[in-house]
Amino acid sequence: MELFENLQRTELSELGEFGLIELLTKNIELKNQSTLKGVGDDAAVIDVSPDKLLVSTDVLIEGVHFDLAYTPLKHLGYKSVAVNLSDIAAMNGKPEQITVNIAVSNRFSVEALEELYQGIYLACNRYGVDLVGGDTTTSNSGLFISITVLGKAPQEKITYRNGAREGDLICVSGDLGGAYIGLMVLEREKRVFEVNSEIQPDLEGYEYVLERQLKPEPRLDIVAKFEETGVLPHAMIDISDGLASEIIHICKQSEVGCRLFEEKIPVDLQTEDIAKKLGLVPVTMALSGGEDYELLFTVPQSDFETINAMENISIIGYITDKAEGMNLITKDDKLFELKAQGWDAMLNREKKIAE
Repeated sequence: MELFENLQRTELSELGEFGLIELLTKNIELKNQSTLKGVGDDAAVIDVSPDKLLVSTDVLIEGVHFDLAYTPLKHLGYKSVAVNLSDIAAMNGKPEQITVNIAVSNRFSVEALEELYQGIYLACNRYGVDLVGGDTTTSNSGLFISITVLGKAPQEKITYRNGAREGDLICVSGDLGGAYIGLMVLEREKRVFEVNSEIQPDLEGYEYVLERQLKPEPRLDIVAKFEETGVLPHAMIDISDGLASEIIHICKQSEVGCRLFEEKIPVDLQTEDIAKKLGLVPVTMALSGGEDYELLFTVPQSDFETINAMENISIIGYITDKAEGMNLITKDDKLFELKAQGWDAMLNREKKIAE
């Protein structure tokens, strides 16, 4: 008796994370009128009139998404909340509640879990979010964290990935690549420590990129700016898998093309300096590094003056006709097609989008 219908074996690596998600969800049929948006965006949308309910969930697995050799438990708790709140920000919504589910092995003490929850509570307090439930169970190997976030937004202000229009300006908050560079620094120091445990980590001068990796912040402040200025993005997504991967999501779902300009992509000076010291190309880290949790969005050209006046927002390109493809214009005016997948956490490896 076969356990699975498929008699042939396909390795997960052949599909990758996004290919597997598409395969497993392509036959979903929504059965309830209250389900306005299911799989395929940063959060589901449920009709709870007058506002709409936004729902998103993430799983973080030890050894895949985080390494406790260099990740403090308090930071991990904070980050696990922050990355979920970022999904609600990407829908132009306001997060209000979370549930927390953990599976933990007996190598963790009560004090260790208290430290983890200190970070969770810190993030909840900072962003005015209520922890309303969850589940705790045992694990045979390591730590698993699953958080579900609930948020709200008026239906007319919810921003999806599929609304980009030809001529739109492509914008991004903050700066990119820092989280990945921070990860590279931590991995380097871990390798040194494994060779000689007498050598203490050399982290001086890396504070910014380490914070970008260990303690990201959801850009709910940008959502507040949209509300203040009356800007309503046509399309939006948060940058968890790298800039190139995310703009590809927007373009495919909106059936458009794009042009990004290398010289416009914001990279912090410390990120750029450290990347070069590590022998890495800064723009490649911005395109493919992931885990920056900044907001990538498109707006009509009529919003140029308003967007241009906002702090921490960069205009990095524009939306084109689908036939023109998805491209990067380099500083020396060469055109490269954006292709790859970015950070594929499921397979525990980073794929390069641009070299």
